[in-house]
Amino acid sequence: MSKRVLIVDDEPNIVTSLEFLLSHAGYELRVVRDGEAAIKAMDEFRPDLVLLDVMMPVRNGFEVCQMIRDNAAWQNVKVVMLTAKGRDTEVSKGLALGADAYVSKPFSTKALLECVKGLLGE
Repeated sequence: MSKRVLIVDDEPNIVTSLEFLLSHAGYELRVVRDGEAAIKAMDEFRPDLVLLDVMMPVRNGFEVCQMIRDNAAWQNVKVVMLTAKGRDTEVSKGLALGADAYVSKPFSTKALLECVKGLLGE
């Protein structure tokens, strides 16, 4: 069974790139465009990993990451913050909230895929 990846990003160009990259790598995908939809998708889709933008409508990525980590049912889900907010303070905040990795945009697709595979033990 293929691993499931939830993409949470409101930027169409980024989403298209991620969908292409990850679907060709064999992952089952779901895309949502805001933080509230991300929380709903956690229960419905049950992802193994979440690619999470920080700047989004409704709830930001930091809030979503905190909610994922606060829910015992989601403790094994890997979280990769994928954002243009790459200052040291933001990276530190994301990791402190429980993100497993923090990738700044623009990103290398090869490096991102290696990060995803590494976190999923592949």
